[in-house]
Amino acid sequence: MDRLASLFSNPIKPIQAEEVKTRSMNAAATEEYSCEFGSGKYYALCAVGGALSCGLTHTAVTPLDLVKCRLQVNKEKYKNLGNGFKLTVAEQGAKGLMLGWAPTAIGYTAQGICKFGFYEVFKNTYAGMMGEENAFLYRTSLYLIASASAEFFADIALSPMEACKVRMQTSGLGTFPTTLREAAPKIYAAEGIAGFYKSLVPLWGRQIPYTMMKFACFERTVEALYANVVPKPRDECSKSEQLVVTFAAGYIAGVFCAIVSHPADTVVSYMNKASGSGIGDAVKALGFKGLWGGLGPRIIMIGTLTALQWFIYDGVKVQLRLPRPPPASMPESLKIKLGLAQN
Repeated sequence: MDRLASLFSNPIKPIQAEEVKTRSMNAAATEEYSCEFGSGKYYALCAVGGALSCGLTHTAVTPLDLVKCRLQVNKEKYKNLGNGFKLTVAEQGAKGLMLGWAPTAIGYTAQGICKFGFYEVFKNTYAGMMGEENAFLYRTSLYLIASASAEFFADIALSPMEACKVRMQTSGLGTFPTTLREAAPKIYAAEGIAGFYKSLVPLWGRQIPYTMMKFACFERTVEALYANVVPKPRDECSKSEQLVVTFAAGYIAGVFCAIVSHPADTVVSYMNKASGSGIGDAVKALGFKGLWGGLGPRIIMIGTLTALQWFIYDGVKVQLRLPRPPPASMPESLKIKLGLAQN
């Protein structure tokens, strides 16, 4: 944390109460911003940021995801991360590490649109329903509920491509197509449309807790970093300094995300490999220890992934000149009620 603080110049300056900006940004867009906060254009551009954030990062870590999935479903053959990479390259060459990149790119781009776009919609909508004071007092619950709502729809968009990706990556060599254009028709011919959604429930079980942790932990970590680590207010930080905070908070959130969602991730990988198996079958076959197989690689992958996703998402908002509300601060009306307002 000391290293993070050292990246910021200028000591903290005293702030007058009247200078503190509120989170309300309902005024019409000015020259500073390209659109109004909470407008249709704002949500659409947030969805663009989400598409780039999730699509690019997940595609970039395809090799690590490939080996992680194989560790989960075939622990007898793939002993550890290094062994998994070595065997994959030996059997399929270096290009084999990118197996499943196409469904990954398409699926996670669609997921990112819904995850980030709908999160902004639900967070703003629920905050309006709660009122300014309750939205601040119960902001962690607000982040959890908004992110869970968004991820529910995001996983419906992701599920078909996730089914193709996992089947391509975990099937034995020569037993299943290695391209999306061949894999999708084969799944449809054998199992119908249900084949693309058979792991949707465990996908919800993996992704909803992951996303709830991802957004709530990120929001509160950003708040804590500006309050306790960054040596000056957010408004006095440059855009690049703000993005450093974004990356740090994203990585911290990513570590917790990986842990809470890992058992469900293992079940998803197993069910997509074993045709006709249910959640109970997967849990029984894997056992408690098996449910945690591949956790180390996944922490590395998800930590890096989450940090990069938040960095890209926030960077896109900066480039597109979108309104970026500061960390939550207590409304003046609540300060007056609690006797905290400065005269």
